[in-house]
Amino acid sequence: MAEAGTYLYAISQDLGRALPADVSGVAGAPVRAITHEGLVAYVSPVPLDEFGEEPLRRSLEDLDWVGGTARAHHRVVEAVSQQAPTAPVRLVTVYSTEDQVRDLLHRRHDDFAAVLARVTGRREWGVKAYACAAAADSPSADSADSAAEPEDDRPGTAYLKRRRANLRGREETWRLTAERAEHIHATVAATAVASHRHRPQDPELSGREDPMVLNGAYLVDEDRAEEFVATVDGLRGQGIDVELTGPWAPYSFTALDLGPADRETSDDT
Repeated sequence: MAEAGTYLYAISQDLGRALPADVSGVAGAPVRAITHEGLVAYVSPVPLDEFGEEPLRRSLEDLDWVGGTARAHHRVVEAVSQQAPTAPVRLVTVYSTEDQVRDLLHRRHDDFAAVLARVTGRREWGVKAYACAAAADSPSADSADSAAEPEDDRPGTAYLKRRRANLRGREETWRLTAERAEHIHATVAATAVASHRHRPQDPELSGREDPMVLNGAYLVDEDRAEEFVATVDGLRGQGIDVELTGPWAPYSFTALDLGPADRETSDDT
């Protein structure tokens, strides 16, 4: 049997609640809780011939493997977050032993407690905004610029004028789109406790051809969730397609930097 490591999913407050029996971890492994001074670390065993430092580098080049691992990781984190305030840990954080996880809970207890206190009673929502292709290709600006220039019958001159007008029109459209994205972010952020703007995803990740102009995460009080959703709904249209996701565990607001001392005992990747 291959030597096993300890995969860490999340740290939460210890409210004495058990996960549903049907929640399994990476590679279908059972998930168990390690408790210490009011905190719980959720872990499962993983084979080190797959999750050790060297084989893990190869595994991370397999997109199917990464996708399956990420889904299992997310499944456990979401189940934990339904039970108690939760701080998700970065994907594929693996320790050699459970004792190292206990030591982590002891040494970083106050840091983890502060993070969990910040997200108690709050959930993360995602707002993505896309520039609609129809708006980006709108000929209105082109027409206005063309009308402002004197006519010239020479084919080459007319072509250059149309090209300049088209470029100016597109630049103006993208300027207005960027301003609209900023307005959307500022408006929804005002309804949230905290916000974070991620880098816009390319079409391969987003699954859409329309360019993403906003990829925001927002930490929202649970008793303001309906207000937040209504605010987002009111911002749709005007050449922008707005996509709302969530609520999720607060991935974007619980960045647990394990630090050099922690990484010395971890295969954190």
